[in-house]
Amino acid sequence: MEKPILQVINLSHRYSVQWAIQGINFEISKHGIYGLLGSNGAGKSTTMNIICGVLKQTQGDVLIKGIDVRENPVSAKRCIGFLPQKPPLHMDLSVQEYLMHATRMRHVPPTERKNAVREVMERCGIAHFEKRLIRNLSGGYQQRVGIAQAIVHKPEFVVLDEPTNGLDPNQILEIRRLIQEISKDCTVILSTHILSEVQAVCDYVYMVEQGTMVFSGTLEQFDNYIIPDSFVVSLASPPLTEDLRAIQGVNDVEELGGMNYRIHFAGNDGNPVMEHMVNISRQRGWNMKEIRLEKSSLDAIFAELSKK
Repeated sequence: MEKPILQVINLSHRYSVQWAIQGINFEISKHGIYGLLGSNGAGKSTTMNIICGVLKQTQGDVLIKGIDVRENPVSAKRCIGFLPQKPPLHMDLSVQEYLMHATRMRHVPPTERKNAVREVMERCGIAHFEKRLIRNLSGGYQQRVGIAQAIVHKPEFVVLDEPTNGLDPNQILEIRRLIQEISKDCTVILSTHILSEVQAVCDYVYMVEQGTMVFSGTLEQFDNYIIPDSFVVSLASPPLTEDLRAIQGVNDVEELGGMNYRIHFAGNDGNPVMEHMVNISRQRGWNMKEIRLEKSSLDAIFAELSKK
């Protein structure tokens, strides 16, 4: 059976006397985009740096395709492409010169280096800047060069630490599209503290807070972490609020203005109450225009998980 792409086993690291992360466990066994979410200082970058062999952990193991990163770092790193939080760019080199340097660092065979650089520049949309010094590129294009160096050797596993940090909205959209393009051929894990980033590109979410894993699941499971307890209804011919409160299963009613009401229900499943509301509205001529279950915002879920 093929080995998982990544295994993180009881990973812990201590700086001096302070534990940055403790007992982190997760496994990635298929392609996709995985988000490592957490507030600033939660332990994301420490975890990323250990996975990529930049930092040696205090305890625990990291295996890339079954290869122990600590025991066989060169073999493991052949499978990894890494973009740190601050891209490791040489500002006085041109884009082409820097990426040629990256192919040598990544042990790309000499006969394949020119083609590898040409291909990655085309893929990352920077071929027209091949002769330009990196220092003269915009932040968005410098980030593209950083991503290009991470994938120039065609790794199976790409690690991106805060890949859209400091970019403007248009640049963020471009980098997101590039990440989605890259994920067609390899597994991508990105760290971020930006909730919309996870929602926009990730299939699966891990969340770290205060150095420990507090959530692991699909994006859908993350969205539904807090069970809804209310729905919003629009009634063109609304009854008295007391009539709405009298409906079976309704706990409370909030008037939202105009035709809109927020209905709080009892229990973990609002569907029976919503169906009951639809039937009663039809029978009594309340002329329902809309009814929708309210999901918790990503901010509320983040706050709940981080206990903030």
